[in-house]
Amino acid sequence: MMDVKDCGGVILTAFHSFRIHADEQKHTADNRKATYQRIGSMSLSPSAPERCVSRESMEDYWSEMKNIEEERQERPEELMERASGDEAELEEAWLQEAGLSTLVTGTQSDGPAEALLSTLTRSQAAMVKKRLDNYTQTLRKRNRQPMRHVRDVFSTPDAPSELTPPISPNGQIAPKQPQWNPPKVPPSCPADTNGSSSASETILLSFDVAYSEEARAHRKGRECQDCRRIRKDDRDLPRFQIMRPRQGVTLVSDLSSEDLKKIGYISLIELTTFYDFLGIEMKRSRVVRSKARDSGIFGVPLTTLLENDQKKYPGSRVPLVFKKLLSKLEQTGLQTEGILRVPGSASRVKHLRQELELKFYEDRFDWDQVRQNDAAGLLKMFIRELPCPLLTQQHLPAFTAAQSISSLKHQIQALHLLILLLPEANRDTLKALLEFLRKVVAYEEKNRMSLWNVSMIVAPNLFTFRGKNVKQEEMHGAVASAQLVRLLITHQDLLWTVPCFLISQVRKMNEAATGKKTPTSEKSKLRLLKRWNMDKERERSEVTDLRDGVIRVHAPLHAKVSMAIQLNAEMKARDIMARFDVENGRGSRGATRRQRQYLFEIGGNIGERCLDPEAHLLDVYRVNPHCQWVLKSRLT
Repeated sequence: MMDVKDCGGVILTAFHSFRIHADEQKHTADNRKATYQRIGSMSLSPSAPERCVSRESMEDYWSEMKNIEEERQERPEELMERASGDEAELEEAWLQEAGLSTLVTGTQSDGPAEALLSTLTRSQAAMVKKRLDNYTQTLRKRNRQPMRHVRDVFSTPDAPSELTPPISPNGQIAPKQPQWNPPKVPPSCPADTNGSSSASETILLSFDVAYSEEARAHRKGRECQDCRRIRKDDRDLPRFQIMRPRQGVTLVSDLSSEDLKKIGYISLIELTTFYDFLGIEMKRSRVVRSKARDSGIFGVPLTTLLENDQKKYPGSRVPLVFKKLLSKLEQTGLQTEGILRVPGSASRVKHLRQELELKFYEDRFDWDQVRQNDAAGLLKMFIRELPCPLLTQQHLPAFTAAQSISSLKHQIQALHLLILLLPEANRDTLKALLEFLRKVVAYEEKNRMSLWNVSMIVAPNLFTFRGKNVKQEEMHGAVASAQLVRLLITHQDLLWTVPCFLISQVRKMNEAATGKKTPTSEKSKLRLLKRWNMDKERERSEVTDLRDGVIRVHAPLHAKVSMAIQLNAEMKARDIMARFDVENGRGSRGATRRQRQYLFEIGGNIGERCLDPEAHLLDVYRVNPHCQWVLKSRLT
């Protein structure tokens, strides 16, 4: 069995041979065929499932790489990787992305740093200290004085306990925030079963404890139980079951943008801590961008496309042209043999691209002229030509590093945190792509596109490195990254949830931030005093309700706009939804056409959260007693 280094070497040798001897086409083709046969007898990598990569899959991958290489020769690179990786700049960028920029600037502001530090586990806090100390030492080597020394931020020594006491940037111990303790043996629910058989192993995935705490055994060079499991082939992929928390499972789309931003801060710190315990270095790429296009279709940033789309279709979360290409493929291509694999005519795709650029936003583009393979080529071209990769330039190395994790469970946990780190536009667009790819795999009997085939074709398009000397990285990394694409497709429903340990940290972060806000002017003091008085009145009312076990649910879109509800230990969000439907005559035929209403918790220690219909309301109430309960439609 050859390891990934040997496998990458064979592929890289064959690749250079192909470039050098391009004029000897038949001879080169024979060499490639022999290479496929050799690689077909190897496993993908030591960390991938121990199964053979078929010659067909390798041909798919090689053909896709050849197409990408030819396209690169026709257009200049828009991003160049910076040659010098300045360590201080990389550490500063990490601290800024983690919401800790005030530790670098030394300024006291309304930023999240102090509240964030007060919520970290001891392991997470130790990682922040390590990164800040590295930043400080690097500045000293360059004879620059850091704005704040690490001792000013972390004045307490490391200890082996689970959680660190809340520490402020001034080294003060903050009051301990209230914490909800989940039940010891919660029920489980299936996360997803795609790609799994009924005989496959079931792995429980707990959202109650930080992933880095589960991986602490690696700190002393030991392997945890998950790393000793034997990994199996496609037919025996383990399926995951989420240990469902009583507060309900939270989807990414259930939270407000502001809370998702805080989730991103904590996820970066948690992922870095997690990788550190696993012995994986968190590398980051700093890039110099050329001026991006602000109009058109291809080579335009996702955020710019969405800004343009939202002028016509408010609330758009995925670029319209991307959705249209997916829709075209779903309508006509899911049952087409070799869809995604068989390329369209290069000249036709080039012509269609020009037509899209000129006519799409004027609603003059004729979609009937687009064949299935042309649409697939345009889709992959759109992904490749994004000024910033869909997985983002800064996190692409971390995605690639996940392929070296030996435990499938730890791989899933790493991908879970990485998905939460992506900007919203990237995350939503990636989700739309993965949902389409899952449909392609579902029609395997018709289109002859297995999960491996799809993964091998999509991987080079997602894991595209930018800059000079990238071919070796791609040839060594993209083959193994097909395993990551495979996991993304198979377990996408699980990966687009938010672990409750992160939500708990966001709650504490919001509580800490609220308690430390101080007025800066007489006018703001009066507003704050008025709000405090209103909050006190509401708290008195809520305390009375709590004693009685009663909450008040507001439903502004219903005929009956509010209702007092007596809570009990088994009452769930779906019970409230059903009660309002009955009270407002939702059972009639006309009423069923209305958009479904969901129960939300709003305010208190969370911005906004759409509750899982299976969430136990008494548990939610205990963790957020000052929230408002509102029944309304979800934003799609």
